[in-house]
Amino acid sequence: MAKHDGFLLYERELPADRPPLERIGDWQEFHTLWDEQSHRRQAARCMDCGIPFCHSGILIKGAASGCPIQNLIPEWNDLIYRGLWKQAIDRLHKTNNFPEFTGRVCPAPCEGACTVGINQPQVTIKLNECAIIDRAWQEGWIKPNPPKHRSGKNVAVVGSGPSGLACADQLNRAGHQVTVYEREDRIGGLLMYGIPNMKLAKDIVKRRTDLMTAEGVKFITSTEIGRDLPVAKLKDNFDAVVLCAGAGKPRDLNVPGRQLTGIHFAMEFLKSSTKALLDHKSPIISAAGKDVIVIGGGDTGTDCVGSSIRQQCASITQIEIMPQPPTDRRSDNPWPQWPAVLKTDYGQQEAIALYGADPRVWQTTVKGFEGDLNGQVKAVYTVEVSWQRDDKGRMTPVEKPGSERVLPAQLVLLAMGFLGPEERLPLNLELSRDPRSNVAANDENYMTSTDGIFCAGDMRRGQSLVVWAINEGRRAARSCDRYLTGSSLLPG
Repeated sequence: MAKHDGFLLYERELPADRPPLERIGDWQEFHTLWDEQSHRRQAARCMDCGIPFCHSGILIKGAASGCPIQNLIPEWNDLIYRGLWKQAIDRLHKTNNFPEFTGRVCPAPCEGACTVGINQPQVTIKLNECAIIDRAWQEGWIKPNPPKHRSGKNVAVVGSGPSGLACADQLNRAGHQVTVYEREDRIGGLLMYGIPNMKLAKDIVKRRTDLMTAEGVKFITSTEIGRDLPVAKLKDNFDAVVLCAGAGKPRDLNVPGRQLTGIHFAMEFLKSSTKALLDHKSPIISAAGKDVIVIGGGDTGTDCVGSSIRQQCASITQIEIMPQPPTDRRSDNPWPQWPAVLKTDYGQQEAIALYGADPRVWQTTVKGFEGDLNGQVKAVYTVEVSWQRDDKGRMTPVEKPGSERVLPAQLVLLAMGFLGPEERLPLNLELSRDPRSNVAANDENYMTSTDGIFCAGDMRRGQSLVVWAINEGRRAARSCDRYLTGSSLLPG
């Protein structure tokens, strides 16, 4: 594919991001544009590897290896290299409904499995994907394409995150009339309120949902099923229902002082921040002038760091209980596994540029919070840990005596992941749950314990990547289509 010796001739390159000290002054996307020749040169590095592990989409040791939606990566890299951009977007859309989302926020397990990455820097797959879709929008190649025939069937999709949008898009293509219910005031789920604007601009989300509206999908906002719309009405008014409401139950930290004012779940803070930006108002939860502690070292924690800096916090510290990853792959983490190596993301880069140090504190846990006389948090008590095997062979954190610290804090953000879906919807629908509290729906047809009700995305599989959510939405749509009509031409 592409240029057979391109990976030998060209080095991996990426366009420079906007300088950290410049971009923290606004909420605009921080990636910069590149010229066509540079993109074609990077696409030329896609080698004729024989077996393209990049689109394998499998799990190895619990982590994704290759693209979960099986993007036809070598094919569209070849088309970029040849300058055939319009054909490239056609190939990309065959497997991915929303490459403008994945091209910005996906951690790119495809690159972790890239064959070039065995012994040199991998192909810039994520960059190439984003370049294709951005050019397609720019050139006006993406236009509304409503189905020519309608089936007469009505489907409700609950939730407008990536799984819900993918499911709705596919079912609409099959000719069904689709209504998407979203409890927030804007469409997009976590794409809208869970990912900051500088990482995924909200006009990009709206552009895609506007296209879906033009193609016949109906969106209803500010409506929570079981509260604003009775469950019985949902069942009576639709031929099938697909639940894509996510895994919105956050992991809490039950330590002394948790009840103090100023301690929030990360999603509360990120939603407040984005909503304030879009509504041109001050945020309900503000980091301005405060010492901020972020508990959790994942992507959500990074988003809290970047958002706090843009709100002009006084200081920022990010606490992570796990050890600092190595800078290079360990021998027990070989290709094509996801490379478990140290990543300094945009939020940490900005903190380093602004404060002169990485905000992350590794192998540390929080013991409690201290408040002032008004019940406002003012300090966080921490202790370092070492990871040791217990009597059952499990790795557990053990506190290090004498490593206790007290950190000033007027805002604490809990970014420790999610435990499953919120309770209201599964209980109201009387759905069976799996041992992890997710809605039980099998991998074959995504049907729940109630006939005609399907489930996909984080609500079914637990907290995961945007690309897995799209995969689930597409597969659930195919099963739902088959349930309604007896067969389906939708791809799985």
